[in-house]
Amino acid sequence: MLHYITGGERSGKSSYAQNLALQLSPTPYYLATSRIWDENHRQRIDRHVADRDQRWISIEEEKEISKVIVENSVVVIDCVTLWLTNYFVDTQNNVQESLALAKEEFYKLLQKKATIIIISNEIGMGVHATTEVGRKFTELQGWMNQHIAKHADKATIMVSGIPVEIKNNN
Repeated sequence: MLHYITGGERSGKSSYAQNLALQLSPTPYYLATSRIWDENHRQRIDRHVADRDQRWISIEEEKEISKVIVENSVVVIDCVTLWLTNYFVDTQNNVQESLALAKEEFYKLLQKKATIIIISNEIGMGVHATTEVGRKFTELQGWMNQHIAKHADKATIMVSGIPVEIKNNN
C-alpha cells in the first residue's frame, strides 16, 4: 500500500502522515531522508524528532530508501523533496540523471511488502524560482511527484492543515 501525501510548506503533511501511521501500526518506522545542511535545518529536524514518541522507530537514509524498509512494516518517508535534493546535489544539478536515479530507487520501493506513507512538497505551486538551479529543481520535483502519485494507492493534498483526498484506489 502506498499513501502519497503532498502540500505546501507547513501545510500539516508530517502531522497527518504520523497520525495515519499510528492508526495503522503501534510501532511505525520514520524514515528521514535529509542531510543536515545548516543549523536552521538541524533545528527543523530536531522539532520533527521531538514530535514523535517512543512508539516510533527512526531510521535515516539519504538515497537508497528501499534498502532500509522492513517487510510488513508501516513506514513514513519524510520527504521526497529532501531525498531528491540528495540526488540533485550529487549529480551537479542534472535533472535527467537525478530523475532516472530516483525513479529507479522508487521502483525498488514499490517491490517492498510494506505500507509506505511518502511525504512530498508541491513547490511548483509557490513563488516562481528566480534562479536556473531553482527552476530545474522545481521541474525535477514536479515530475517525480507525478510519478509517485501515478503509482500511489491513495493520494492526499494538505491545505491549511486540512487533508483533501485526491486519489483513492481502494
